[in-house]
Amino acid sequence: MEKRKSERKDQFIQVIEDIKCISEEINGESDDTRSSDFSVDESDLSLRKLEELHSELYTLQEEKRTRMKHIQDHLGTLESLCSVLGLKYGETVTKIHPSLVESEGSRSISNETLDKLASSVNQWHETKVQRMQELQDLVTTMLEFWNLMDTPAEEQQKFINVSCNIAATVSEITKPNSLSTDLLEEVKAELCRLEELKWSKMKELVLKKRSELEEICRRTHIVLEEQDISVENVIKAIESGDVNPENILEHIEYRAGKVKEEALSRKEILEKAEKWLNACEEENWLEEYNQDENRYNAGKGSHLILKRAEKARALVNKLPAMVEALVSKITIWESEKEAEFLFDGNRLLWMLEEYTELREEKEQERRRKRDLKKLQGQVTSEQDKGTPTRPQSAKKGLKVSTNKRFASSPHTDSPRSAKSFTSQSRYG
Repeated sequence: MEKRKSERKDQFIQVIEDIKCISEEINGESDDTRSSDFSVDESDLSLRKLEELHSELYTLQEEKRTRMKHIQDHLGTLESLCSVLGLKYGETVTKIHPSLVESEGSRSISNETLDKLASSVNQWHETKVQRMQELQDLVTTMLEFWNLMDTPAEEQQKFINVSCNIAATVSEITKPNSLSTDLLEEVKAELCRLEELKWSKMKELVLKKRSELEEICRRTHIVLEEQDISVENVIKAIESGDVNPENILEHIEYRAGKVKEEALSRKEILEKAEKWLNACEEENWLEEYNQDENRYNAGKGSHLILKRAEKARALVNKLPAMVEALVSKITIWESEKEAEFLFDGNRLLWMLEEYTELREEKEQERRRKRDLKKLQGQVTSEQDKGTPTRPQSAKKGLKVSTNKRFASSPHTDSPRSAKSFTSQSRYG
């Protein structure tokens, strides 16, 4: 009996020692731990009591495992943060508790250690967020400088790993030293260099952007407004220091943006206008071709000219429909925008109306010439059929009256050709 009691007591002692050990690991050398009674109550060595102690021990063991997992997770997060921020992991962990750099089984799992570790993780995570925002602001400015000065790709290559993080989230930035203080200082130094370079190249940049704006306006047939100062005035203003070159650049880029925006709404009409103008050029060529008396003479390349004439006639026949469709599109556009559709400074609708009037005048002139030629042919035919017995005086009178008719026939100056019209419309 005594032997069984001794064995049971030893079991109690072992369990209680384990409970005490884990409690101290969890609570540390706190007052609660010191005041706890871990002695064996020999008056109650029942199996029920032993099971209660085993249950308490199991709970503490589960708590220990949970804490060890939390610590391991925190240490993993902290190691990642240190890598990204360029910190020394060992030194950072040692400041929290020296045992954390040791193997997993001997690490401190006390409340104090857990609190310090969690606090350190939160602190460095906030630092990561702050540095990420700072770096993204710096990179945004750096990219603006690069775009502004057309920095060569080889110069940008040095910071390619930095610029790729401009839109990254906190969790996406994981590469070592990608948010280190050294890297931030390096980016700041590059910005200072670009700032100095910017001022030395500002005049060149302004002129380049101005030329780009003029090219956009040329392609879209938009005339620069009066406030878009000339190149000469831009250079004088920069050299005299009267204006900030950045303000000029900002204005030019703003105007370029507005022109591009306007160009989108003008695109369909401009495409139709270009087709119309090309058709007008073919119409002018066809007129010159029809007036060439030797156009049917066989010669080198004559078959190609004939083919072009056929195509030109087919295209010219479509001109009335092209003009009608273009007028309809412009009318709708002007109604929606409450503005005139200008083409190189001229209202395109007026250009089309003028072209239509000129085309009608030319058509009337052609009809008049055909009628006159027909009449002349009839008179000549009558003269050729005159009888020999007819008095000479009558014959002479017919000739005189015919000549008088031609002499007195009204002569209309040929209207301005479509070629000259289109030239003025496009370039004047």
